[in-house]
This record gives sequence, structure tokens and C-alpha cells, in this order.
Amino acid sequence: MGHLDADILLAQPRGFCAGVDRAIQIVKEAIRQFGTPIYVRHQIIHNARVIAELSSEGAIFIEELSEVPDGSTLIFSAHGVSAEIKYLASLRDLRIFDATCPLVNKVHVEVQKLHAAGIPIVMIGHHGHPEVDGTMGQVKDNIYLVEKVADIAKLPLGQDQQIAYVTQTTLSIDETKEIITALKASFNNIVEPKKQDICYATQNRQDAVKELIPLVDVMVVVGSANSSNSNRLRELATKMGVPAYLVDDPLQVKPEWFFDKKRVGISAGASAPENLTQEIIDVVRHYGLRVVKTLPGIVENTVFSMPKGLQKTASL
Repeated sequence: MGHLDADILLAQPRGFCAGVDRAIQIVKEAIRQFGTPIYVRHQIIHNARVIAELSSEGAIFIEELSEVPDGSTLIFSAHGVSAEIKYLASLRDLRIFDATCPLVNKVHVEVQKLHAAGIPIVMIGHHGHPEVDGTMGQVKDNIYLVEKVADIAKLPLGQDQQIAYVTQTTLSIDETKEIITALKASFNNIVEPKKQDICYATQNRQDAVKELIPLVDVMVVVGSANSSNSNRLRELATKMGVPAYLVDDPLQVKPEWFFDKKRVGISAGASAPENLTQEIIDVVRHYGLRVVKTLPGIVENTVFSMPKGLQKTASL
């Protein structure tokens, strides 16, 4: 184990996924092509540092369409929006770009198809998360949210009725496995997603943290408190018996976390920028933890193309 001579071990992969990268590029490119201000419905991604940077460049983050003046440029966040919001926005005099992650969009299309076929849909996800609101909002009815196993008993569906399920893309694999097993025990005729809806980046980051945990005494996850996939990484470490902390600012790092700890693991959620992770690594190194090594892991090379009308016209 050549890794064990390091004081700080970095998970690989960590940080930005292709959907987040694309969403940020969409905002930056829209500002470059159409000037400021640019309006973004909901935080483009769940990271405080990124939101602050884009705000300083001229992005205005809003929750209600009524906050957007006519004639403006509007961007939908990476989490996706309901069919109603898309429709209401289309009635307005707005230039609209959709930064919904293509993997979230895939789930939206699936929900529309299932609904058109008259099949009731169970959505596994967290109540109030913008991605869940957007996915459930693709259809008018016949879709039910399940957050935990206990919710299954409350579903108004017959045991032999054909049902389908979809999941929020940023949940933990283990969490959904338990719910899916319970669903299968309760219903005899289930249409499953073609491929797990949990996205490749969420899966890869969770797998990388699982590899890291046995090698470290404490875990730091870079990500914002409202970032679902970052929270799942912290929970995963805790469940595996290692104290873990979620931080999205170097000032949040506390020296007492590292007392008597020989080895620190660091990862970052899919919405956390690498420059922020590096700043947090620098702070941790101040506590006498000098040698930094990155674990071998999957190198992600997924890239999602920009929406029509926003392709880069010149090299940035």
C-alpha cells in the first residue's frame, strides 16, 4: 500500500461532474454573449462559492418567474424544472436556456412516457429538493414521492397493479437499494428504469469514498449544506465508522478534528470546485499533515454539449 505514507489522501474522482461543468459554462457563456444581468431560476448548482462568483459576474438567482423582467435571458438550473414552469416561461418575452443536467432530463422523459402509458410512478427522493420538484412536476398526477421505506405502506396503489419507479440522481446507492427491495416486496409488477437513475458521478464519488474510508481516521467532504450528493458522501463515511465533516469554506475547518489523527481523507461533491478543495487541503496541511496523495480511481471524461444557440462562438 504505497498510499499509507501519505498524511492526506484525496478521493478520485471528486468535484465537478459533467452536468455541473456544463451548467456553469452555460451561465458564463450567456453572460458573455448577451451581457448582464442574466437571470437563473434557483441556484444553478448547490455550491455557495460558485453562486457567489457567478453573482459577482452578473448572474441574478431567483425562485419565481415573476422576478424576471420581460426581454431578459433566463436559465433553468442543473436540477431541472417542472413542465408548468417551462410552459409559463415560454409564454413570456424571454430568451431561455435550459441547464438541466442531461441525466436528470433522461429521468424527465422516462416519467412522461410512463405517465402517457397510464402507469403510476413512485419517485424515490427527498421532499422539497429542486430536482424532485422538477421531476414530479413533469406530470399532473399519478406520481408519488417515497423518501423512506415506511412511506411505501402509505401508497394508494394495489399490490398487483403495474407501477414504475424513478429516483433522484444524487441519492446514495445503498439508500435506494433498501427502498427498491421494499418496493419489490410490496408490488408484484414493477417497471424498473432501464439503467439506474443514480448518475455515474454520484456512483463514482461514493465508490471512491468507500475505497478511502478504511485508510483514514477522519474525513472532510468539500460541498455545501444544501448539496444532496455531498451530504450523501459525508453520511457514507459516518456510516462506515469514520468521523466526517462537510465544509464549503476553508474557515469552517476546525483544528480539533485532526487531533491524534494520523491520516485524513478528503473528497468533494459533484458541485464543489477544485480550487475550493485545494484551499481546504492547504488549511488541513497547516495542522502538520504534510504529504498529499491522490488514490487511483476512475478518470471521468464525460462531456455534455452546450444547448443550441449558446455554442461557444470563440475560444474563451
